[in-house]
Amino acid sequence: MSEHTTLTFVTLLGSLRKASLNAVVARSLPALAPAGVEIHALGSIADFPHYDADIQDEGIPAAVLEMGKAIADADGVVIVTPEYNYSVPGALKNAIDWLSRLPENPFANKPVAIQSASPGMIGGARAQYHLRQSMVFLNAQVLNKPEIMIGQATSRIDAASDTITDESTRQHLTVQLEALAQAARR
Repeated sequence: MSEHTTLTFVTLLGSLRKASLNAVVARSLPALAPAGVEIHALGSIADFPHYDADIQDEGIPAAVLEMGKAIADADGVVIVTPEYNYSVPGALKNAIDWLSRLPENPFANKPVAIQSASPGMIGGARAQYHLRQSMVFLNAQVLNKPEIMIGQATSRIDAASDTITDESTRQHLTVQLEALAQAARR
């Protein structure tokens, strides 16, 4: 891929809450993208029914097909997720389960960056480790570094104003997006 080609990344948000800290991060990414990178939000995972093979047998839901196509067409994916009970939110796991059932795996060999924000000290690290396990099965090419785990996120992110208020957090996000762009250009 040419260094001058514009890359397109999509964000997969693991939170359903509009005012979540992770939603603020995801919505901030387009403004933090390096030159030559466009970032677009995928649809909501709330539009996916609970995974059920009987539903799959009737036909994969349109929301799943649409998201799968957008992921397949993108040059990279940024998954932004909270941590629930030391793991990924059920809605995100459900979305991954649905997407894994598509005839063409949209994550195969796709560069993926993972980000998480949490009011706690370790910033969603355990959710990221579990998510990485699912991504291995899907043959995604997950960035190892730099990792983005925004701990004590309520002091760095203002959900009310939809802003990342901490400049070092913004800089770390930009560095990770630059690394994802380098991976996508390989």
